[in-house]
Amino acid sequence: MITISVIIPVYNAEKHLERCVESVLKSLKDWIDGEILLIDNNSRDNSLEIIKKFAKKYPKTIRVLQCNTPGASAVRNYGVKEAHGKYMWFIDADDTVAPLAASKLVKQAESSGADIVMMGAKRIYADGHSDYLSAVDASKKDFRSRFIRYGAGPWQFLFKVKWWKEHDFKFREGMIHEDMEMISALILYTDKFASFNEPLYYYYQNDESVLHKSKWDKHAFDIFPALDGLYQRFENVGMAEKYHDELEWFFIWNLLIDSAKDFGKFPEGKPGFARSREMLKKYFPAWRKNRFLKAKPLKLRIRVRINYYK
Repeated sequence: MITISVIIPVYNAEKHLERCVESVLKSLKDWIDGEILLIDNNSRDNSLEIIKKFAKKYPKTIRVLQCNTPGASAVRNYGVKEAHGKYMWFIDADDTVAPLAASKLVKQAESSGADIVMMGAKRIYADGHSDYLSAVDASKKDFRSRFIRYGAGPWQFLFKVKWWKEHDFKFREGMIHEDMEMISALILYTDKFASFNEPLYYYYQNDESVLHKSKWDKHAFDIFPALDGLYQRFENVGMAEKYHDELEWFFIWNLLIDSAKDFGKFPEGKPGFARSREMLKKYFPAWRKNRFLKAKPLKLRIRVRINYYK
């Protein structure tokens, strides 16, 4: 059995694709049974030609696939079906990974028996400066609480494929923020969690990526069905009450801090503030008393209040 499947959705990624694939190849060099799935999603640039060249050069490692259904969610779901590995790692085509990253993650998964291994990541901005996204410490007693509040992207994890398929996890297609709907709930389905607190993933803040566009995109409002879906996942397994405070904080952060930046930046986004108020009234009417919010600096708490009343 192949040890690891690296799943990379490819859509108009010619500017960054070679850098990404080369880094993944270096991360696999100790694992001759790893595979890289380069899945083209109707690219209109030279991305398909680039990945075909890589496949010709590394025929034992790289597979070129085609997914015609638009969107990263559809590509990831398709990649899971095609994966031959024991583990899988979702990587974005405009990012890179550290040398031997895949080897380190697999060794951690094998030694711990984990279904999920979370890694540290470095977030790199256009001006060259960076910050560090630490992994949730698996040794802490409250790691589930931290995991739910964290809000990581799928690229910050190695997943056991058998476990993923047993629970029939799928990213919702046709929207952005699809990972938000799922990732924080995954910890409800396993006791086998491990972490690797090194920056093994390099997340580039690309202004033209789906989440960082310089022009208004109506899909910014996908935050609302995504959070609805996340809450429903907790309801379905009877955990919404147990993790009430964690979910409440997750909603506060994503509605009144993160998404509020997009809503306030564009005239078309202004209705998002009213929709945020309605969502909080629906799920968390006493959100102002949230214990995680109370622990935050005064400046942030004021900012949250201002964004709520906009």
